[in-house]
Amino acid sequence: MSVKYCKYLFSASLLFIIFSCKKDTAITPVVPPGFTLSYGDSVFYLKDQSEDYIIKPTQALAGEYGGFPEGIEIDPATGAINVSKSETGLRYRITFLPTGSKDTISTILVISGINFLDGFYKLTTADSVLKPLYNAGRGTAIPGSGSGTLFDEGSNCNGAGCTVNVSNGTINLAQTVRNGVFGSTPSNNDRHEFLMNYRINDKSGKALNSLKVKLYYFDSINDVTQEVYDIIQSRNGTVFRTNLSNSSAFSRPFGVAGKPSKPRPPCIFILAR
Repeated sequence: MSVKYCKYLFSASLLFIIFSCKKDTAITPVVPPGFTLSYGDSVFYLKDQSEDYIIKPTQALAGEYGGFPEGIEIDPATGAINVSKSETGLRYRITFLPTGSKDTISTILVISGINFLDGFYKLTTADSVLKPLYNAGRGTAIPGSGSGTLFDEGSNCNGAGCTVNVSNGTINLAQTVRNGVFGSTPSNNDRHEFLMNYRINDKSGKALNSLKVKLYYFDSINDVTQEVYDIIQSRNGTVFRTNLSNSSAFSRPFGVAGKPSKPRPPCIFILAR
């Protein structure tokens, strides 16, 4: 082998090694600079339309999407959210793991509607009247009272003995018990579920909304079963922490995405004393 050929072979090998090293060490950004996960707004309302209302991320990027808690109808590949088929009145954490990345990006959004906090409600206190939360915020006024907002449309609740104020959505638990929903002599751990249809004069344009509410009866806290505490535990972390002074309802900090949790229907545990 000639010296000239050896030099040529050595030079070619060296160039290949240098080129390979540069190729291996080059860093291609997985996420574009300044990228944020956004749907263009933080609160979304049902729409009175024949087709499903779909919202999408403002910037399309390949990866895997998810939502917490359960109830959000989201496409894991595109991040498209079907507002029409999602549980309303809840705050959701939407997560996104870009392809090739180990870092999860997240954002918070609300599907507009009402909700009730799970918890123990004593008939001997102010808790005997259950107040709804609007847009996942305690103390947020429900718009349209006296001007188009209507609760229990069709009287599914009132017709079955569950006393709902059609103007503000409150449920009179004491009157519900007096109406005989749990019988003339209520039994511990008796339970009944009601469907409340409602319309709110807000940005939804009074689109028909609905919420199932589950009521349980117990004579006292000493009669509460382990099942109840299991339900409460399974839902821990599905709602942002709220100021619940003067109320026996449970305060639940917003949880970690990915933890299975079903916040619906809200479970109301009535205590006679």
